[in-house]
Amino acid sequence: MAIKDEQQPLHILFFPFLAPGHLIPIADMAALFAARGVRCTILTTPVNSAVIRSAIDRANDSFRRNNGGLEIELTVVPFPDVGLPPGFESGTALTSQDDRDKFFLGIRLLREPFDRYLSEHHVDAAVVDSFFRWAADAAAEHGVPRLGFLGTSVFARACTSSILRNNPLETAPDDPDAVVPLPGLPHRVELRRSQMMDPKKRPDHWEMFQSINAADQRSFGEVFNSFHELEPDYVEHYRTKLGRRMWLVGPVALANKDVAVRGTSELSPDADGYLRWLDAKPHGSVVYVSFGTLSSFSPAEMRELARGLDLSGKNFVWVINGADDDASEWMPEGFAELIAPRGERGLTIRGWAPQMLILNHPAVGGFVTHCGWNSTLEAATAGVPMVTWPRYADQFYNEKLITEVLKVGVGVGSMDFASKLENRRVIIGGEVVAGAIGRVMGDGDEGEAIRKKATELGVKARGALEKGGSSCDDVGLLMDELMARRSSVNV
Repeated sequence: MAIKDEQQPLHILFFPFLAPGHLIPIADMAALFAARGVRCTILTTPVNSAVIRSAIDRANDSFRRNNGGLEIELTVVPFPDVGLPPGFESGTALTSQDDRDKFFLGIRLLREPFDRYLSEHHVDAAVVDSFFRWAADAAAEHGVPRLGFLGTSVFARACTSSILRNNPLETAPDDPDAVVPLPGLPHRVELRRSQMMDPKKRPDHWEMFQSINAADQRSFGEVFNSFHELEPDYVEHYRTKLGRRMWLVGPVALANKDVAVRGTSELSPDADGYLRWLDAKPHGSVVYVSFGTLSSFSPAEMRELARGLDLSGKNFVWVINGADDDASEWMPEGFAELIAPRGERGLTIRGWAPQMLILNHPAVGGFVTHCGWNSTLEAATAGVPMVTWPRYADQFYNEKLITEVLKVGVGVGSMDFASKLENRRVIIGGEVVAGAIGRVMGDGDEGEAIRKKATELGVKARGALEKGGSSCDDVGLLMDELMARRSSVNV
């Protein structure tokens, strides 16, 4: 019986959090493991399955055509009835604190279908989003190794660990502009008080991150969408000083062979038009602007961003999410002429955009980003320098990695940690935005140094998943360890 089990392919269950930024890398990771002969199943809800179904179908088609890899299974379970309107199954749909509370109640109730799947199927491991804190105990009850996945950088997790262990805000001055050092890290890392989640103001968030950290420490280990050469000091710190078991398997987006439809149910009808517009622009002349699926800008912020793009003098592609359709509330005078119908200098995209295609286009020379980890890693992989504009969550940590450790970008001076449901103290002025774009894309020594480092980082990123690359090796090491564990359990 043991010999028969050893000959069966590994079976890994993937259970992503219900938001595009968590779903998409999980789908890519499943494709990465499936291509190595692992049986992969993704467990999610109907609305969220639509986000990744197209990518999974294309991966499976590729496996069938090339007679290599095992097809990925998508198991869909209903989102619990918690009083939300139909279709409110994703973090992108939440518009109030009441919605958020109900949504997280639904997240807790997803333990039942997770338990049921583990009872009815033999799996060798479960890659579970760290926001599913209860899954550490649930997996242990079924004897299944849980691998935590939070979808952020090792650097950000190390910063979070420092804060949880030391709570530096407790002794910091009660001033939003107070500088707060994060102790015990390989580099000197400092944040303003206003850039950090305050435990006294958000005790529920503080408790959540404490329990996430504890659950991940109780797990078999953690997987990261990163690669060793990106943050080597923090890989060593996390493994050695913090004693955490981890495998770096990224950039997982490279496992997706059809990046045009990554993160959407169908190809945008305008995608070819976007690329033709870029084809007509000189090399490195376009700044790409996108703030992910969960960020929201006030009309005043939108206006200053638009002014900054105009003042920069650069060509631009701007993805507008969550803005009011009434452009008169934010659009500065003369801006409409830059973008209509497809302006000579500007192109705006409403909603979804083929981000990886755009970032890898030779005309793109800079990226104004909120520093979400998926966007950060996609820019690093494309070798594109960044203008950083973090909003909340792990984004302020990732900005430090980009600007101070990797030195592949510059910041606009974002100071306020605030979700899309909260207001900000400071509006970043258009002149500041234009100045940051100029520093990254200009002809000066600073811009040249940043672009050189970004190009070098892109080469390292693309090599990580090639045969003999660091992430390719880590995938193999994890598979070997899971297979060895199966053998020891069956003996």
